[in-house]
Amino acid sequence: MADSLLNVLVVGSGGREHALAWALSKSAKVNKVFVAPGNGGTAVGNAKIQNVAIGHDKSDFATLVEFAQSQDVGLVVPGPEQPLVDGIADTFKKVGIPVFGPSAKAARMEGSKAFSKDFMKKHGIPTAAYGNFTDFETARQFVVDATFDVVIKASGLAAGKGVIIPKSKDEALQALKSVMVDREFGSAGDEVVIEELLVGQEISILSISDGYTIDSFPAAQDHKRAHDGDEGPNTGGMGAYAPAPVATRQILKTIEETVLRPSIDGMRKDGFPFVGCLFTGFMLTADGPKLLEYNCRFGDPETEVVLPLLDDACDLSDVFLAAAEGRLDATPLRFKEGYAATVIMASGGYPGSYTKGHVISLGEPPQGTQVFHAGTKMSGDSIVTSGGRVLAVTGVSNTLQEALDLAYACVKTVGFEGGFCRSDIGFRASKYLKEAELDAGSTGLSYADAGVDIDAGNRLVDLIKPIVKATRRAGTDSDIGGFGGVFDLKATGYKDPVLVSATDGVGTKLKIAHEMKIHDTVGIDLVAMQVNDIIVQGAEPLFFLDYYACGHLDVEATRDFVKGVADGCVESGCALIGGETAEMPGLYSKGDYDVAGFAVGAVERSEILPRMDEIRDGDVLIGLASSGVHSNGFSLVRKVVANAGLDFHSACPWDSAAAAAAGSGSKTVGEALLTPTRIYVKALLPLIHKRVVKGMAHITGGGFIDNIPRVLPKSIGVEIDAAAWELPAVFKWIKKSGGIAAEEMARTFNCGIGMVLVVSSGDAEGVLDALAAGGETAYVIGKLGAYGGSGEQVVVTNTGSW
Repeated sequence: MADSLLNVLVVGSGGREHALAWALSKSAKVNKVFVAPGNGGTAVGNAKIQNVAIGHDKSDFATLVEFAQSQDVGLVVPGPEQPLVDGIADTFKKVGIPVFGPSAKAARMEGSKAFSKDFMKKHGIPTAAYGNFTDFETARQFVVDATFDVVIKASGLAAGKGVIIPKSKDEALQALKSVMVDREFGSAGDEVVIEELLVGQEISILSISDGYTIDSFPAAQDHKRAHDGDEGPNTGGMGAYAPAPVATRQILKTIEETVLRPSIDGMRKDGFPFVGCLFTGFMLTADGPKLLEYNCRFGDPETEVVLPLLDDACDLSDVFLAAAEGRLDATPLRFKEGYAATVIMASGGYPGSYTKGHVISLGEPPQGTQVFHAGTKMSGDSIVTSGGRVLAVTGVSNTLQEALDLAYACVKTVGFEGGFCRSDIGFRASKYLKEAELDAGSTGLSYADAGVDIDAGNRLVDLIKPIVKATRRAGTDSDIGGFGGVFDLKATGYKDPVLVSATDGVGTKLKIAHEMKIHDTVGIDLVAMQVNDIIVQGAEPLFFLDYYACGHLDVEATRDFVKGVADGCVESGCALIGGETAEMPGLYSKGDYDVAGFAVGAVERSEILPRMDEIRDGDVLIGLASSGVHSNGFSLVRKVVANAGLDFHSACPWDSAAAAAAGSGSKTVGEALLTPTRIYVKALLPLIHKRVVKGMAHITGGGFIDNIPRVLPKSIGVEIDAAAWELPAVFKWIKKSGGIAAEEMARTFNCGIGMVLVVSSGDAEGVLDALAAGGETAYVIGKLGAYGGSGEQVVVTNTGSW
């Protein structure tokens, strides 16, 4: 091939393979990069890259060889581990086509964790204490007798999910049973490795070898947990950055001398020289770097973060061919100065169940970024989601923070239904660099050193000023930035006003907003809780102030929250005239925040509700439909979700049927639960002024049983007919999944009715018509009658329909 351009075949369909094809296509010596089978990213956008509709199961090897021969392929680069373990490299070598990848024998280093641990022990490579087991009872006794915390690993290939880190001995025994007895990972768990849990920072190193020489990429750190703060289940990786600052020159020298060189030499001496990319994972312990595992291929998402760091003069096709032909010493890797950071965009529900086929929108990526496709495919002219990890978005710049900023800026240019990503990629490196800076001789502390960013607070104020301005109304211009909010009550035209105030929060619904990174809807909730309380007194909400407390001020998240508050104010006709943002590191964890609100309204003295003296036997109760759970009962809701084996990224079980009927994609549990509280103000004010409403109750915590009595005379009770409206799907699911009694539902949740009105039976029809005209769904749900004082003042009947 010396006198002609090179054709390359990359085998695989993930983000790793897209990155490899992208890097290889940059070579002036490469004519075409075929990707079998490829994905949506390798299908479009690069004339040098072409998908080939051939899989990579062992049964596909003959077809792949035939294709390679027909297209004069001069280099094969297998991506995934399974075809390497199945012997794809041996298959191509037999027909004389160079392969950058290990033999089946060498691939056992990943294919069998038990084999690789024994190899480490034989060659004196530092690793955790361990035992290999094929018998459950023997393995169980090892766990019982262990004097250290353990990690349980399925020895075989388990798609990157066969490692369990239990938090207690009981969890360890249960995990062992799930792997060996319940066969959670199938045949991969026929043998298990139980090893000591190592503590420290974890890094990954990708190294190129020809069996003799070894040359490494910069060390990377990835993020395995699904959600911010390393919360949630383990994944294949939600992001990475390189070079990892914690991997100092001395640490890398130690790794080279104690692990990498002995590994390559040991494999050659044992009769299976390693050719290809050797992935090594390390824990940087107090006793030095210790090897966690070998992989026989490029890692994912590490590949997407290290390949963009290659110097423009470094031809990856030259490097791979040199390794395949045993002459790597003449073709070293070369890297540009700077850092790279990769953020994974994943499907809602990942790593659990998730829906596929969502159209991906791809905007213009910022300069210095690259979008690699993982779980995508072509559908007609569109690229749609087809996997859990969908896109790997990489930024490259001079500093790590700039690279992270670029990656997250690029994330904003892409999107698909239900997609999510972690917002804290690089947090370990940032912490490490700050600590290193202090250790290097910082001579004085600032407020920022204590975790309070005054500049971020000032940026936030600038961002939200136009948002707040949109809420202005008679009595205020909604300017913010002063010491207090000013409201001119005289400008509202009230003649004999009484002020009504309310204060509240959003409760543990915020936990869902934190996890889902959806912050605007809880801003609406905060306003709704106050203004709905004010309207039941007959008052018009006039102005609102919010309080936002956090451990670290995330300007974007806080802006989104304030935008939600402003939207709620506009919807209810009140002005946002001020607020407080408190950054309190140490009191709140990073990513957590709490909120509170304070609202004031006014009512003419003659219109104050309830008018107890007018409420009597024979009046009726009208219920206004809620938008969902609103903002109460979420401690119980979260418990029900967890007990159902779901998380907030799971597909919503009560929304799926409605979504299918509407032809739209299903929401996640979190998205559905974050539906904001309905605001009833504008539909109710005209009825209040007409004096056809005698009393109102906002159905919040306490449900019907505890809220309605607050507006009734002690001599009047009410009987609610639960069959008068259909219990919404979310409440049916909560009731069934939680095994919650109907009485408890009626005392805890709004059950589909967010507001109730007491009206005369003769006015009921007119009130219903007026509410419908105002966009509300309303029902006559009960009737008032005499109450003697014994039993419940509010009785809910016909709950069998629930």
